[in-house]
Amino acid sequence: MTDQRPVPAAPAGLRERKKQRTRDALLRAALLLFTSQGYEQTTVDEIAGAVDVSQRTFFRYFANKEEAAFAVQDLAESHFVAALAARPAFEGPLEALRNAVLRTWDTIEDALSDVVPVDLYIRAYRMIESTPALLAVHLRRSAELEERVARMVARREGLDVDADPRPRVAVAAFSGVTRVTGRLWGRGEDTSVAAIRRMTEEHLDQITRALAADWRGVPAPAPAAVNPPSGATS
Repeated sequence: MTDQRPVPAAPAGLRERKKQRTRDALLRAALLLFTSQGYEQTTVDEIAGAVDVSQRTFFRYFANKEEAAFAVQDLAESHFVAALAARPAFEGPLEALRNAVLRTWDTIEDALSDVVPVDLYIRAYRMIESTPALLAVHLRRSAELEERVARMVARREGLDVDADPRPRVAVAAFSGVTRVTGRLWGRGEDTSVAAIRRMTEEHLDQITRALAADWRGVPAPAPAAVNPPSGATS
């Protein structure tokens, strides 16, 4: 007689790990296709096919291609926000922002390695910057992140962000520098993490001098040659 007993369900932890593996595999496949043949040229069917799952399975994890394109950016931004939240209270706003972003670059590989290789993250970032449809979304998301970070800075300093403009001004200056750095880095030949980390530090160290100095007749100071440390920053 056939055994009619029900097959026991997989433990919840095992099911969640399987779901996470499927999502990570879809994300890696999406980014590999986006960066090799173009975002707009890639279909959901191709992404799902690369992982040997159905289109329906893709939509269980991502609302659309755009969400997949920015999923790793979400991880990197969350890593930065966590690094900022961990900065000691005695650091001033710009010092805390500077040290948080450098700490983020120092540890980005460990933060992302369970999901995607860091070189794929870098290629995806450059793909977003060079794809008009995604760049517009990227700029909107950047503005949303700026507001979130400005509110974090205000809380650190015990300020009302809607009454005191300084948190938003400081974050706008910081974000402007990091955007300029990202564009210059993306156009350069060295697109390593070490290169953007070094460029970020050099450009952030120019903020105070750039805003306060009398530029007329005074040559811009050359940034110091800084080698990225092997460990964490202060």
